[in-house]
Amino acid sequence: MVDTLTPAQRSALMSRIRGVDTKPELAVRRGLHARGYRYRVHLRGLPGRPDVVFTKRRIAVFVHGCFWHRHGCAKTSDPKSRVEYWQTKFESNVERDRRNQEQLVRDGWRVFVAWECEVEKDDTLIARLSDFLGPPRLPEPA
Repeated sequence: MVDTLTPAQRSALMSRIRGVDTKPELAVRRGLHARGYRYRVHLRGLPGRPDVVFTKRRIAVFVHGCFWHRHGCAKTSDPKSRVEYWQTKFESNVERDRRNQEQLVRDGWRVFVAWECEVEKDDTLIARLSDFLGPPRLPEPA
């Protein structure tokens, strides 16, 4: 199938796709903060720059978009144009995710992956993540 947009239109459309602070990511962060968790965001130096990081607990949370990271749900559609390019792109995304998560585990981190579709429809995601994290830590007394 031929792309119906001009290269300039396609470029403008793709440039609006966010890499950080996406709606699902912000929803997870709001939910965790409301439950009393404090965390770091996009910590440089860690493989894959996890979306939410609990440094003392050594826990990394990734909030993956279903389309870009190939979850397999209804949001995981396949583009109709430039199929070979997109297939290669998606395969490299999945492989990079696997390598980053394996490296974090080798370095002693625990990894939790939240999918975009879970954030949007699953009311239990924050509860499951809270169970994974354990109770929030109380601030040190002054």
